[in-house]
Amino acid sequence: MNPLLQFGVDASLWFQTTFPQLEGFFQLISTLGIEEFYLALFPLIYWSVHKEAGRALAYVFLLGNVVNSTLKHAFREPRPFWLDPSLDKFPDGGYGLPSGHTQFTTTIYLFAAVWIRKRWMWLLAILMIILMGISRIYLGSHFVHDVAVGFVIGLLVLGGYLIWRRRYQERFEKRILGQRLLAAIMVPVGFTAVYGIIRLIIGEPDMTVAWASRIPEVELESVEGMVTAVASLLGAGIGLVLEPSRVRFLVAGPIWQRAVRYLLGMAVAVAIWAGLGQVFPDDPLWLALPLRLLRYALLTLWVTYYAPWVFVKIRLAKATPDPGINLSLS
Repeated sequence: MNPLLQFGVDASLWFQTTFPQLEGFFQLISTLGIEEFYLALFPLIYWSVHKEAGRALAYVFLLGNVVNSTLKHAFREPRPFWLDPSLDKFPDGGYGLPSGHTQFTTTIYLFAAVWIRKRWMWLLAILMIILMGISRIYLGSHFVHDVAVGFVIGLLVLGGYLIWRRRYQERFEKRILGQRLLAAIMVPVGFTAVYGIIRLIIGEPDMTVAWASRIPEVELESVEGMVTAVASLLGAGIGLVLEPSRVRFLVAGPIWQRAVRYLLGMAVAVAIWAGLGQVFPDDPLWLALPLRLLRYALLTLWVTYYAPWVFVKIRLAKATPDPGINLSLS
């Protein structure tokens, strides 16, 4: 076995045998890093807590998800429990490198620390990053180098956002709506093109490896995951561009109103996700993948644009007045 992979297997085995009583704790920590947790959290922030923070967090997360999905398929690296099934302590699919849990935790918690600017938030962010990384190794889901690379990618995604925010965001927001919409569309299209080029370069997977029996299923998961990531980024990007121009909803309001917003918005979001999931077929792929693209684009478009529009229409949220453009010759 590759020495790097053997080291990772040994690390997971050491953690599990030395601290067996911590299995439940680390399963909880890893659960806090799954995509579904964040996808439930971001609408709460966006609709009911802090609109601008929610907007930025959602887009940074979805952008990072596209990066992670691309790299996982590009590297095609295994997970520790593929090599030693006894290490399997947490349900995980897809390739291993880089660790998505570690990447997302690094980006999101450090984002919150930068935004809140409180010492306790910085301490919480550092603690969560460390615990998340250890949990992924402990549960046999990732090798040590998977976690290290995930941490670095998370820092790069966050760093890219902070540079954008400081140098380019103000100029971007002054552009006409059509140009901003075009940018929101071209970002996921560009990532899709990069992904396609990478797939052409790497070719077919190596079926002589020890984990070859898992490859057909994981290859399909990887393609579906990339489609999901790109579609989510596309829908969210369009919605986040349209909302300030067409809706301009305000988060302010009593607690009951904010709670109802979240419950109503999430009920419709789950209905879109589950309902279309039941209606749209899984085969053949030439049909299933475009429908998956439509499903997740509609889901994030609902969260970012149509839900705020509904909240304003049914008076669950107020909106800032349309600034308009008034011309007068008098």
